[in-house]
Formats: sequence, structure tokens, C-alpha cells
Amino acid sequence: MKRSVPIVLLVMLIFVVISLITNILGSLIPDITDSFHLSLALAGFLLTSFFVAYAVMSIPAGMLIERFEAKAVLVAAFVLALLGAGLFASRPVYVVALLSLFTIGVGMAMLQVVINPLLRVAGGEEHYAFFGNLSQLVFGSASFLSPYVYSYLVLHLKDPSLPQNVATRTLARLVPPSMPWVSLYWVFTLVTLAMIVVVSLARMPKVELQESEAAGTVETHLALLRNRTVLLFFIGIFCYVGTEQGIANWISKFLQTYHGLDPEKEGARAVARFWGLMTVGCGLGLGLLKLFDSRKILAVFGLGAVLTLLPALFGPKAVAVAAFPMMGFWCSVMWPIIFALALNSLEKHHGSFAGILCTGIVGGAILPPVIGRLGDAFGLRFGMLTLLATLAYIIGIAFWARPLIGNATLGQEKPA
Repeated sequence: MKRSVPIVLLVMLIFVVISLITNILGSLIPDITDSFHLSLALAGFLLTSFFVAYAVMSIPAGMLIERFEAKAVLVAAFVLALLGAGLFASRPVYVVALLSLFTIGVGMAMLQVVINPLLRVAGGEEHYAFFGNLSQLVFGSASFLSPYVYSYLVLHLKDPSLPQNVATRTLARLVPPSMPWVSLYWVFTLVTLAMIVVVSLARMPKVELQESEAAGTVETHLALLRNRTVLLFFIGIFCYVGTEQGIANWISKFLQTYHGLDPEKEGARAVARFWGLMTVGCGLGLGLLKLFDSRKILAVFGLGAVLTLLPALFGPKAVAVAAFPMMGFWCSVMWPIIFALALNSLEKHHGSFAGILCTGIVGGAILPPVIGRLGDAFGLRFGMLTLLATLAYIIGIAFWARPLIGNATLGQEKPA
């Protein structure tokens, strides 16, 4: 099968776009809350709109790629993202934001489902593990940079005395003066439009799904949902995504509320460092998985997260500023380890199981607004204490998981 370096590069670019659009919400939450005069619970529902789309679309997107060519699904995904971003950029009100984020979320879910098998085909099966890990590093790097893009645009639009360029001058004419953060959605509109053109012009290889990538039948999904192991790991993914988003999307608001830090400067930097340290953790995790059982790594990183979250919530400003980003490091290995333990715990139907696991992304839709609602009633600090429950479940996986195949470590001739 002919390999395609340009398509591999295109997939990496798509990961950058997904990361920029998906993980910017944490930096925007304080501005959105202030601009629309929202309670914490209503702000949390913005995340619900986005991540519900992931949960709703993960399995159907797998069925789409079995029926249509990869290019058609990619173009459709970017068209949806374009419509969502353009709608919110031109009409920045709360109700439109909910619809916009849902539409963008559907597009992002479709992209995620398509690009992984496309990467395998374009890069070659023998290089898939390498390119897969590289894509995660690219994803994390883009997440690290996006809050700085936000900070640059907002600060320059708010203060005309700062050096201006064509981009900032144009955006200044498009966004309401009181809501400079809306400029991000004009940027997303332009980026998704450009991606539609790029994808439309690309020559893509035919993608034939492996059993581990195929969506499977409705009957197969129903049978899996009656399996206790499937349900337990679904809850694990639910808890992980809820934890990740519950931290990333409330960091800036927490630092503003309890320590008076500017969300457009210190808050954005804290969110950026969260994703940056997650990228560092991913790189370190690759090495640790060659030395130790993945369940032991999961337990240690889960405990590290608990011991870091408590001082982040109750410590002084300097501790909170350092501890919240460190949560990204501790969370870094959780998704791949839980996902691998889950798939290695069943003998067959891995494609359908993976779709069910990806539906667990709905945790990102449910936990942040729960934190917000509790924050309205008892304070954001109390609301974020709910993360201790999800982290406890994740740590528990390390003790009850019994995979049929363990991760191979150095010195082993074959997996345990």
C-alpha cells in the first residue's frame, strides 16, 4: 500500500485545528460568564453543549466512514465547524453559543473518528504507533499555544495603544468592543474555511477499516452494553473526561474568584501550562509504560492528582498557580491507559467497544456544569471537590482491571 507523507502532515494539521477549537473554552469561560452575566451553572452548560455532541456523534461518525469516503466526511465535518463558528462570531449571544458549540462539537467528533484510521493508512501500519503518539504531542502543543493566541488578541483589541496589525485591526471592526474574546470565533471561522479548501484539494488514500476501527452493528452494541466490564470502563472514561474538563475549564475562573488573577493574562497562562504539562506527561508516559505495569502507573498518577488538587483548591495564590497546571501532568496518562486496559479486557468487538468508550466523553458535558451548579450554591472551591470522587474511581481501575493482555515492558519477550 502506497504511503503518503502529505496526508500524514494533513492529519497532524487537523489535530492542531481540533486542539485549538476544543481546548480554548477553559480560557474563555471567565469572559463568557462576565459578558453574558451567567451563573456558574449556565457557564457549565456551554461545555455540556459541546461534549454532548461528541457523545451523540461518536458511534454514528464511525458508521459514516464505513459508507462514505474519508474526504467527504472530513469536508462535512469542517463545514459544520465553519457554520458553528461563523454563527457565534456573527451573533454572540448565549442561546446561539449553545447551538454553535453543539454544531462545532459534532464536527470535531466526526474529525476524530476519521483521522485515526486515515493516519494508519497514510503513515503505514508499521509506523502507526509512532505517528499516533506524535499526534498526541501535536495535539497537546496546540492546546498549550491556544490560550496565548487568545490572550494576545483580547489584550490588543482592548488596548488600541498596543502595536496593531492587519489581523487585529480587521477583528476590531468585527467584534463588539465589550466582547473582544469573540475574535477567537472569527479566527476559527477563517481556519475551518481554509481547511475545507485544503481537504477538498488533497488526494487521499482509500481507508479500509480494521475490525478494531469498525463501528459494528446495533445488536453488537446492545450486547456490549449488557457486559459489566464494558460498563465499568465506560464509567472510567466518563470520569476521566469529566475530570480533565472539570479542571481545565474552571482553572481560570477559580484563580479569578479566589486570588483575583486576570483571566486574560495569568488565567490564560495557567490553562496553557495545564495543557503543556499534559504534553510533557504524555512523553514521559511512553517511557514509563516500557518499565512498569500500566495499572501501577495509573494508580501513582491518580494519587498524584489527588495530592495536587487539594493544595490547588485550599493553598495560597502561589501554590494554586503552580498546582493547577500540574494537574495536567498527572492526567496525561489516564486516557490512554484506561482505553488500553478496556480494549485488552475483551477478546472481540473492539471497534464497537471503542465507540462506546468514546461516548463516555459525555463526562465532559456533565461534570463541569455540576461543578458550576455546586459552585453557585456553595462556592467554586466546594464544587471542584467533586473531582475527588472521579479521581478515586480512576485510581480504583488500577486495582480491579484484569486485562487479558498486559502492556509489554523491557525484559519481556512477550506481553504478560
